[in-house]
Amino acid sequence: MKQFNVFMLGLCFMMVFTGFNTMGGIQTLIFDSAKDKNSGGYVEGFTGEGYWSLATIYMVFTAANWIAPPIVNILGPRLTMIVGATTYGLFIAQLLVLNTILLYAASALLGVGAAIIWTAQGNFLSLNSDDSTISRNSGIFWAMSISSGFIGNIFVYFQFQGKEDIDKDTRNLVGIVLLSVTAAGTVLMLVLRPTPWAETEGEPKKSPIQALKDSAKFLLTKDMMMLSVTFFYTGIQLNIWSAVYGTCIGFTHAFGEERKALTTINGIFVGVGEVLGGGIFGIFGNLTVKRGRDPIVILGFVLSMVAYFLAFLNLPNESPLRETEAWETAFIEPNKYLAIFTSFLLGFSDACFNTQIYSILGGSFKEDSVSAFAIFKFMQSAAASAAFWYSPFVQLYWQLLIAVILDVVGTVCFCSVEWRRNKEIEGGDNSCGVPEERKVEE
Repeated sequence: MKQFNVFMLGLCFMMVFTGFNTMGGIQTLIFDSAKDKNSGGYVEGFTGEGYWSLATIYMVFTAANWIAPPIVNILGPRLTMIVGATTYGLFIAQLLVLNTILLYAASALLGVGAAIIWTAQGNFLSLNSDDSTISRNSGIFWAMSISSGFIGNIFVYFQFQGKEDIDKDTRNLVGIVLLSVTAAGTVLMLVLRPTPWAETEGEPKKSPIQALKDSAKFLLTKDMMMLSVTFFYTGIQLNIWSAVYGTCIGFTHAFGEERKALTTINGIFVGVGEVLGGGIFGIFGNLTVKRGRDPIVILGFVLSMVAYFLAFLNLPNESPLRETEAWETAFIEPNKYLAIFTSFLLGFSDACFNTQIYSILGGSFKEDSVSAFAIFKFMQSAAASAAFWYSPFVQLYWQLLIAVILDVVGTVCFCSVEWRRNKEIEGGDNSCGVPEERKVEE
């Protein structure tokens, strides 16, 4: 039953996020056409900004993470995920009736939905795993759910191919298809099976106020404060691979007329990297149990640094901000094959970090999984929100510098927690960051 739940969880999230992850990479280009009077996709009065829509989502997401644990405790993880998934469908639906106010209202609503769906997902994954399966299950879930990126982008690639602007018919077709897949994934969540063992293995359900207090206390533990730096970095990384990098490719004139279609190829190869990384770490999850999580995170660090350096060499500094001119290049003549290879590296390195974060939270902090995943998403969404706000104004090289600094510090913090955790286990202390009050009660 647990294996069935993990598989279905991955399948449901793959379908739900086929819509949103694809939208995140292309909405700046769609909105750019909707604001251009000379394009076939012009919408009178529409002034929406793709970056700011995403910034609104992650800003509300950040705040809503503090109300997510009480909601999960009241509704349970399965019903909470269904409610959260519904907000993703509503967000995609607004693409069919583009309106500035509706865009930002749907973005804010999605922020709440994102907080509860991801906190519930982390709790549900933890309930269906144990110490020996959490790494494998984290890899399987990540590989399945993140494959949504390249599934959606393969479809969009053929729709955008050869188009300088995104016309109304293309926009509506993309919106209908993405909405249909997301709605199907939401309905499929009804198939997830209950977890009656949670009532006997875990603690009694907490009151909403107590759940909120416990989350605040848990954030102040030493391990969680250090891991929060890593969580914050993943938010900056998410901003780069999900929006900034694809926009840079689409705005780099030196790539020629195929640059819009190249944006979707970028999304496909980010997805390939994510799926390959999650699949490898899922298949060889037992090695993580034996050798620790730090080698995988260090691998992710090395690959992400290579990706940032290649982006620095290959893309114009102004490319996140506007359509560049043909004469505006980077340190080398922009090369589309190098750009797509960088996309793959961004995806694979992101999988390295996220699968191991899921593993350590679902394994070492299983008793506090609701609070742990809420804190993870709080820090990640806070970083992503800040990054989406500054992305339309900050040149590419400065954005890469911010990512590089946090990449270094986040890797050091994660490895420090992992090494200390292993040392405590070897010394017979299995507390793994459990607050002192709980140890006394136990």
